[in-house]
Amino acid sequence: MFDMSLLGDALLGRLSFRPGAAPDKPALPAGRHHLGIAQERDAVLIVPENLPAGGPVPLLVMFHGAGGSADKVLPFVIEHARQRGFLLLLPQSQFPTWDLVIGGNGPDLERLEQALRELASRFFVDPAHLGFAGFSDGGSYALSAGVTNGDVASHVMVFSGGFMSVFQQNGSPRLFIAHGLEDEQLPIETSARPHVAKLKAAGYDVTAVEFKGPHHIAPPVVALAMDFFLPRVLT
Repeated sequence: MFDMSLLGDALLGRLSFRPGAAPDKPALPAGRHHLGIAQERDAVLIVPENLPAGGPVPLLVMFHGAGGSADKVLPFVIEHARQRGFLLLLPQSQFPTWDLVIGGNGPDLERLEQALRELASRFFVDPAHLGFAGFSDGGSYALSAGVTNGDVASHVMVFSGGFMSVFQQNGSPRLFIAHGLEDEQLPIETSARPHVAKLKAAGYDVTAVEFKGPHHIAPPVVALAMDFFLPRVLT
């Protein structure tokens, strides 16, 4: 049997970043920021005004779909970040879609690592609420990276993802997998349902949501995912 460890952690999709370290730079003010890790398609960080004071901060990492960008998925999650008080990190693939979809872990994983480290240098990230989420190819990326790095991601939320590419399973993230019954691009029978079955058989805590609709992001389903990740505090 081939020893997968010979490939190296990065090729296997492993992040060396770990949350929980004390920041050593000033926190960024509320608003939209570029993290400065790339000249083009830089990672975007949304800092809401109502972050928890004096304690760890929840973080959601949202991956866009093929041919997309941070701005394509931002409208679906930004109000949840503001209402629930979590940091929102939106990486952007270097190519039209994520490296893992094209041919394997590479520059996008490296840029994700850099973005997480830069963010964590300014905010104390809550290890119990660090979520990976994504739509379509971004959902596949979130699921693959989240299961591979379940000792980093506490929650994984997949919206109409197509595949799961995992060479190593680490940790035990909670999983939310949503898919449309009329998905014309990534049929539920060959994507979400077999993924859910395999993950449940492997012992993961999986919440599966099947909704009436095509291949798209459904705001009511996103709301369910945000309740799964970080329930809103009623005042």
